[in-house]
Amino acid sequence: MTLSLPQHYRQILIGLGEDPTREGLQDTPARAAKAMQYLCHGYGQSLEDIVNGALFASDSDEMVIVADIELYSLCEHHLLPFIGKAHVAYIPTGKVLGLSKIARIVDMYARRLQIQENLTRQIADAVQQVTQAAGVAVVIEAKHMCMMMRGVEKQNSTMNTSVMLGAFRESSNTRQEFLQLIGRSK
Repeated sequence: MTLSLPQHYRQILIGLGEDPTREGLQDTPARAAKAMQYLCHGYGQSLEDIVNGALFASDSDEMVIVADIELYSLCEHHLLPFIGKAHVAYIPTGKVLGLSKIARIVDMYARRLQIQENLTRQIADAVQQVTQAAGVAVVIEAKHMCMMMRGVEKQNSTMNTSVMLGAFRESSNTRQEFLQLIGRSK
């Protein structure tokens, strides 16, 4: 017999030494299961569904940047949150992506169990795949609860990751312009 997700949470509560029948915990297994399903809803989404044809012809070949995209994800090692922001840039080659689609791509991958390094790569690869851009850059800066609430308990640490593809990797000037525009370079 396979346990349902709420039943698994009930077993976790018991394993922690709690009484899942006490007043404050009676509905917790169902609420926790529902919350986890929401926090991981990126598994039920696809890049094609997210983009939904929102690619538009454009003569622009200048850098497009969407900065400070909030993100919330769960570390695959401890199932604890990491919270931060993503900065995404690309250089169009005849088509531009609908503005909200970049934020939706970030959310889709963030709403999966992962590590920040992989999340950064997945976003960059997805934007590249959809836009066929001359270059894509992604920087993520985040605070990790697995480092703040447990282990070394460092409250002010921030992790920064970046992926540079195409022109952003090949041209230090292009990369520098991006980093200056997101406030990461002096």
